Amino acid sequence: MTAGKNDSDTNFREYNVGFDDDGIRLDRWFKRHLPETSFTTVAMWARTGQLRVDGARATPGDRIAAGQMLRVPPPEADKAAADVDKPRRVRERVILSDEETELAQSMVIHKDFQAFVLNKPPGLATQGGTKTTQHVDGLLDGLQYDNEGRPKLVHRLDKDTSGALLVARTSRAAAFFAKAFSGRTARKVYWALVVDVPSIEDGMIELPIGKQPGTGGEKMHVDEAEGAPARTRYRVIERAGNRAAWVELQPFTGRTHQLRVHMAAIGHPIVGDGKYGGAAAFLTGGISRKMHLHARRIRVDHPDGGSIDVTAGLPTHFEESLKQLGFDEKLGDALVLDEKTPPSREEIKSRARAHAKSVRKERRGERRGRGVVEDVKAPGGKPAGPKTGGTRTGAGSKFGAPRSGPRVEGAKPGGRGRPGGSRVARVRGRVRADLAERSAR
Repeated sequence: MTAGKNDSDTNFREYNVGFDDDGIRLDRWFKRHLPETSFTTVAMWARTGQLRVDGARATPGDRIAAGQMLRVPPPEADKAAADVDKPRRVRERVILSDEETELAQSMVIHKDFQAFVLNKPPGLATQGGTKTTQHVDGLLDGLQYDNEGRPKLVHRLDKDTSGALLVARTSRAAAFFAKAFSGRTARKVYWALVVDVPSIEDGMIELPIGKQPGTGGEKMHVDEAEGAPARTRYRVIERAGNRAAWVELQPFTGRTHQLRVHMAAIGHPIVGDGKYGGAAAFLTGGISRKMHLHARRIRVDHPDGGSIDVTAGLPTHFEESLKQLGFDEKLGDALVLDEKTPPSREEIKSRARAHAKSVRKERRGERRGRGVVEDVKAPGGKPAGPKTGGTRTGAGSKFGAPRSGPRVEGAKPGGRGRPGGSRVARVRGRVRADLAERSAR
């Protein structure tokens, strides 16, 4: 947005719509740039013709485009409306300490005009909550730099999960990335150490997840009756005997604690996850008791074209555990990332039902075509008997062939007049021919 200027004749303000605001509703533009102006005021300006876009009257629901010029009533009108409207709270930029700013900037592993990718350390919450004073969301003011808008979280990681976290720098980018995550086009790859070794090395877990009663929503569980659908693919990268396995996890849905719940549900809890694995989630022999779940890689389309594909380095405790168990970090990155989401069981069943339906429909059409009989004339104008494949004619039978007329050659007596006889007759004919051939030998 270009800063507003006053019209000398009327004191109206003019604003040029910026690229970041392209395609948004007009009332949304006021929320972003003039938050002190209430929706009631904007609607009143629209009704009285004071609100204009490129000189034409506008309504709060109109979509605006980059480069258009907005004409807004003077600041005095804002003040007069504020005396009537309920006061609105405007968020001010938080001034962080030098240590907090340094922490925020140290997490950045990718930066462009539309996004950051952070490598979140374990133990740092993504958002605030009860007794949580320091979190990623609270540190984003340290990444604002010279941008007008504050960076925005697009997704989240659990407090004890480390790794790649995408942050949008503009409102346009935030909306774009939100669609990518909701549409499942964004790809996230996690690494985890799990207890024991899965018997199937490459599998898909499809178990619905819901809130566990009595935990206040702090804990999730597999809920076949009322849970939300959840899908996770896992691949075993390496194994340490039967003691532990290093696995790659790809979530195809975004349920709370999904990876932790799914791995515990199949009997292989993530190492260090006492919440879902209990005492069995901790390995002896000097392996760290911290959570061994790391968002290794994120790949998502970029608002300006191309894609963001970033790999996040391991935290110290995870890296040391890999070395202690004799795992080679390079093997994990060698796995090929799937570009398309594998279909779910329900999708496979739905496609199979649709295919079966189309096949049945085609077969019905073939049967109707074979059963069509019509009378044709031989040279000289005399009737030559029935013919298949043409338009239905005559009356008396279901397919239009005269009841008194001759049967189609090869058809089973009393049948529907299919050329070559019924399916049973044709099969019997082939069997008899085979028996005759064998006896001749």
